[in-house]
Amino acid sequence: MGTSLTPEFWERFAVLLVAAMGVTLILTVAFDALAVRLLSRRVHKPSTPYLPEPVAHRPPVHR
Repeated sequence: MGTSLTPEFWERFAVLLVAAMGVTLILTVAFDALAVRLLSRRVHKPSTPYLPEPVAHRPPVHR
């Protein structure tokens, strides 16, 4: 025997769907802001300059 979905069900469904979308949006914005803040801190840190190891070069060939 099939049951029909009542208007009360659809009302609750709509409220829960909107609430879930709102929570998802808020969490996405919060995590994006956190990621941007962490990346900007990493960029602004003064880093030690890269100094490559000295390489032994072969003497130039004279013709």
